[in-house]
Amino acid sequence: MKQADSLNLSTGRNLKLALFHLGSGMVDVLATGVWNRIMVADLGFSAAFVGLLTGLRYFLAPLGVLAGRYSDTHSVGGFRRLFWIWLGRAMMTVSTVTLGFSTAELVSRAQLGATDAVPGLIWLALVLSFLLFSLGSALSGATFLALIHDRAAEHQRGRAVGIVWTFLLMGFAAGGIFFSILLPHNEDAGALGFTSQSVLNLFVVTAGVLALLWFFSLLGEERRNALYKAPAAQDRLSFRSDLAQVWRSRQMRFFLFYLTLSMLFAFLQDTVLEPFAGQLFGMEAHVTNRFSAYWGGMAIIGSFVVLFFSGRHSLFTNGNLARCGVIVLMLAYAVFALSAFGAARQLVTPGLVLLGVGLGIWNIGTLGLMMELSPAGRAGTFLGFWTLCVTFARGAGVAGGGMARDLMLLLSGEHAIAYGSVFLCGFVGLLVAYFALRQVKQPDQALSQRSDAELAAVLSHSME
Repeated sequence: MKQADSLNLSTGRNLKLALFHLGSGMVDVLATGVWNRIMVADLGFSAAFVGLLTGLRYFLAPLGVLAGRYSDTHSVGGFRRLFWIWLGRAMMTVSTVTLGFSTAELVSRAQLGATDAVPGLIWLALVLSFLLFSLGSALSGATFLALIHDRAAEHQRGRAVGIVWTFLLMGFAAGGIFFSILLPHNEDAGALGFTSQSVLNLFVVTAGVLALLWFFSLLGEERRNALYKAPAAQDRLSFRSDLAQVWRSRQMRFFLFYLTLSMLFAFLQDTVLEPFAGQLFGMEAHVTNRFSAYWGGMAIIGSFVVLFFSGRHSLFTNGNLARCGVIVLMLAYAVFALSAFGAARQLVTPGLVLLGVGLGIWNIGTLGLMMELSPAGRAGTFLGFWTLCVTFARGAGVAGGGMARDLMLLLSGEHAIAYGSVFLCGFVGLLVAYFALRQVKQPDQALSQRSDAELAAVLSHSME
């Protein structure tokens, strides 16, 4: 890659980089969809234990900030970002293989009718597999966004993250199709419908495909020792100073409020949407299982439309897209709330359409703002911090939706009130997030253009 290319990310290279998140979407479906289904529904293990393992990545998310910060100020083998990304994805690839062997052993025991306790070695392998998976996800997530920040010119970053986000959605869909082919229903396999060998083949083949996607997508995207000079010790900002910059800047402070609130309330529906349709309207499982395909498909369409017009019209800025996305999400929650309180089944499909379109537009705008509000020279640190906030807020939203539903059901005894209250809460929360976003007018260009030494002096003065 020529040096001139380092500040210009062509559409072709952008698509190549986006293959990284095609793999991310597929591995997410494998872990939280396929493996979760096998362990809970087919093998009968505790959903709480399975949920704890798949949720480990939320607890390890702070490590992403440290990896991003280190990659801002140090290179390893001449690379700032690639070392951490490839290290993290190598961990995830290895953990996918070990998870396959462990799960296949559990399936084999079930087929043989084993009634004795599962050996502790298998449980240890499962725990270590998800620990390695979560650690790899934390190390590579924020540093990948930092690599995109480094590779793209300022005017290209909105398009860059938009394409990457769209490929993540495509990974969800591609993963579902790919895994259904690798793990077909086998009538000769008994009650489970699959064999231990087919499970092992699924995980091993998937690990190989993901490794190729991740390696190819990043190959040649960072030049060794290119455009990088490690800052002198006196010019480096402490992590405390970086956080002080976020809080001192009115723009960043309100963006932090917006980012946390919008992520929390956008995913408040995540655990209650399918049960809502099933318990209120008697929709069967094979119908509600398609919900993610409905809103996911609309999110992809919405993303492509936005990407097409971005750069062609001045209205399609990251701020405007984020505001538009939040408004559409508010409309989706309003439709779901009316559907619940009014027992209007016909409103479910329009709600899913609005949810998908809103998520597609909102994510592209929000990711673009994350890029804009990450000062030059410390993109890894700030993108790691934004990613940490996103991860914790999303986890709180996913868990909070279920908790709010249970609490309201306990108080009212009515499913309609319980689910309607969750959707109403999401509407109000997104409304607050929208007003916070309105305070973010333009990124702090002055902050992003200052040298580390100048900014350190300003921050030191402000903290006296």
